[in-house]
Amino acid sequence: MDNVKNDNYYIQKILIDLEFIVTHMKDIDKEELSVNEILLDSMLFRMIQLSESARKLTDKYKQQQSNIPWSALYGLRNRIVHDYGNVDLNIIYDTLKNDIPALLELLSQQ
Repeated sequence: MDNVKNDNYYIQKILIDLEFIVTHMKDIDKEELSVNEILLDSMLFRMIQLSESARKLTDKYKQQQSNIPWSALYGLRNRIVHDYGNVDLNIIYDTLKNDIPALLELLSQQ
């Protein structure tokens, strides 16, 4: 397996995490997400991983893909990691159900 850690490597990691989220959130409503701690933790972990991978992309790549909300990815990660107890479930759910599929579509077109 080619383990060169370049933009392509990190984009593939991001796509895997995005696809995981979309697949596992497909039939999930906000109530189920709020009571299923394992699912919620898994989704939050994947969102953190997305941000970590996005941060490792080169500035050149991010500038070429300026339609991607890179700073929003970083900001959400910081909220999850540094303010976990106060993460707004409404925002997380909306992000998982709307923003993540849209991001997957944008990155899949690259």
